[in-house]
Amino acid sequence: MSSDSADGDAADHATADDLPDSDAEWREHLSEEEYRILREAGTEPKFSGEYVDTDADGVYRCAGCGAELFDSGTKFKSGSGWPSFYDAIGDGIETELDTSHGMRRTEVRCGTCDGHLGHVFEDGPDPTGKRYCINSLALDLDAEE
Repeated sequence: MSSDSADGDAADHATADDLPDSDAEWREHLSEEEYRILREAGTEPKFSGEYVDTDADGVYRCAGCGAELFDSGTKFKSGSGWPSFYDAIGDGIETELDTSHGMRRTEVRCGTCDGHLGHVFEDGPDPTGKRYCINSLALDLDAEE
């Protein structure tokens, strides 16, 4: 869940049955900017996100539903302006072709709530060669203490 929510306890994560059912409920659940990113496939400006330079250990979760998405151990500095990871956790994400803006890219979406996270490219480091380029506003860091 969003860290801005009233019940933003990191241990409290939504299941598919707990997710908002309507656009209006998503607007109540998310901040305006989170809604723009997660539900309207927006993008935050380069180098503006909270997690671009974060080195903290922990698990990055979906800001919409709390699903585990990326382990901090797979985060790397790509210089792209967005948090980048070379691998995702289990089946936490889904991908699909994105042909918006006259480009062919692979969009990354949350496997639980279908929120837009960012895109994945084939120019990342070993061992996967992937660069998951993710909006900070789509993430909540569940930091290890």
